[in-house]
Amino acid sequence: MTVTTEETAPSHYERIGGASSVKAAVALFYDKVLADPDLVGYFADINMAEQRRHLALMLTVVLGGPNEYAGRELAEAHRPLNIPVAHYVKVGEHLTATLAELGVPGDIIADVQVVLEKVQDQVVASGHGTGA
Repeated sequence: MTVTTEETAPSHYERIGGASSVKAAVALFYDKVLADPDLVGYFADINMAEQRRHLALMLTVVLGGPNEYAGRELAEAHRPLNIPVAHYVKVGEHLTATLAELGVPGDIIADVQVVLEKVQDQVVASGHGTGA
């Protein structure tokens, strides 16, 4: 009797190194965002430790890692902020730059950008249109 095992391709989360890599990305990402004068104001009254934890959990899900996110939906969390498309695009650029700086493979970055496009309408204030 021959036993065969079916090998599955590693998730993006596994490919980049798991939780420690996600945490490194989140730290560098927020360094960039909080240094951006157009974006820093969104975080003035935010518990950044909690914010970093939420983003790490969300990014883990986006990358195919374990889903342990139990926070608010994107639209609910972002609606009160009245985020214009231009600021959403800047956040995406900071995330893309962060992932590239950390050596994340291009195909993974491209998949993250697809997710950013898909959720844009949940984050951007209505009436600001799409950036596409």
